[in-house]
Amino acid sequence: MEKVVVVDFGSQYAHLIARRIRELRVYSEIIPYSAAKDVLDGEGIRGIVLSGGPRSVCEEGSPKIDRDFLESALSRGIPILGICYGHQLLAYVMGGRVERGPRGEYGISKLEVLEEDEIFRGLPRVQEVWMSHRDLVVELPDGFEVLASTECCAIAAYKCESAPMYGVQFHPEVVHTRYGKEILRNFLYSICGCSGNWVVEDLALRKMEEIRERAGEGNVLMAASGGVDSTTAAYLIGKALGFDRIHLVVIDTGLLREGEAEGAAEMLRRLGFSNVHLVDASDLFLERLRGITDPEEKRRVIASTYVEVLMAKARELEELYGDFRYLGQGTIYPDRIESGRAGSGSAKIKSHHNVVLSEALGLELLEPLLDLYKDEVRRLARSLGLPEEVIKRHPFPGPGLAIRIVGEVTREKLDVLRRVDRIVEEEMKKSGYYDKVWQAFPVLLPFKTVGVMGDERTYRYAVALRIVVSEDAMTAEFAKLPWELLEKISSRIVNEVLEVNRVLYDLTNKPPATIEFE
Repeated sequence: MEKVVVVDFGSQYAHLIARRIRELRVYSEIIPYSAAKDVLDGEGIRGIVLSGGPRSVCEEGSPKIDRDFLESALSRGIPILGICYGHQLLAYVMGGRVERGPRGEYGISKLEVLEEDEIFRGLPRVQEVWMSHRDLVVELPDGFEVLASTECCAIAAYKCESAPMYGVQFHPEVVHTRYGKEILRNFLYSICGCSGNWVVEDLALRKMEEIRERAGEGNVLMAASGGVDSTTAAYLIGKALGFDRIHLVVIDTGLLREGEAEGAAEMLRRLGFSNVHLVDASDLFLERLRGITDPEEKRRVIASTYVEVLMAKARELEELYGDFRYLGQGTIYPDRIESGRAGSGSAKIKSHHNVVLSEALGLELLEPLLDLYKDEVRRLARSLGLPEEVIKRHPFPGPGLAIRIVGEVTREKLDVLRRVDRIVEEEMKKSGYYDKVWQAFPVLLPFKTVGVMGDERTYRYAVALRIVVSEDAMTAEFAKLPWELLEKISSRIVNEVLEVNRVLYDLTNKPPATIEFE
């Protein structure tokens, strides 16, 4: 199978590069820069992309590859594309000069194409690109020529005249680069000669082969929620190893939506899982959350309690079925980024309990979705024949409604939020907008407001509606919904949920806000 390898130098965008390549029907995988030499021994490699990174190539100890690696790849007919740090590194290793710029260049810049090479074939001579750098290539190696520049960056793109080696200072993988996907397409098809015959069904087969190689014998334990991530991961593991080897534990934390735990367990049984175990731990979770208002502390308490409940159930199951050797998880790439688990370049934004689980149970991990984004998981789920109700379901956080209640979590607040949530979901589905947005949900705010209903003064809860559109949850914009729809949702909430008298609409994008409130 043909593939393009992304060499990662610590960039949070490395996985986005691989994702864009897969979108263009070419299989892509990521390797750390320390293992770059090994990749040349692989079969079917059509191209190599060097990612961005947080370091400076001039800095002692910064991640590097040597000239022998580059020349060896080129001698085998493998084209190379350097992006941002990779652009600087290519020039530096081949004998060019990189220096700290007088000022940084961040955000949208105007790129002027000076020489129309294959990589810019068919694209405008002036185009918008996304820059994020301070260092600059100030002198090219012998035998290289400038292809494009910006106001702040004279060498914004270059190529080697005698070999298929390219560098671009900007990020073609992000949506803010207007023709970024076309630039990558030119690299893949015109320069690397890819045929573009990879489809998502191939990924399912590849993932199942990887699971079989790693888990020859032994039972698999997995916490399941009924969401697309955990369901798809569980289904891949079940198809690879046999559905009788995987034990799915659905934990009712008391923080789920109406009937969610029971519905998830029933759906999983319909899919053919023979070992589905439903655990009601709602009282324990609510007791542990009493008095806690800090959002990160909520996540820590929920995560530790989740592990405790899962471990207790695992010990019980081991007496009946034998020891577990593996822990299955539906972890996807944005979970790893926000938990600071994706590499040296990523910072921790918030804890995800599916990531914390791996640190506590001491089992070997099976995470078939580790490098995928949510929309890729959905396409994979559809190729596996999973139900549309699972595929189209909006993302729901592991800590559940606890992080959609700002402040202390109580039974009363959960009851109010569940009723509001049901109304929001019903109206979004009726209007047809449910499938057009990434997420739509209410948040119970930590204060009450004065209102008037039936000529009487009221003092009741306020809720905020959070409805966003996104491609991969790494960034998101608030949804510009019709006022008539928002008015209908608001009217139903204040009329049907007596504890609420005010509805607000969140107009904040991500960044600077996260999608969830806590």
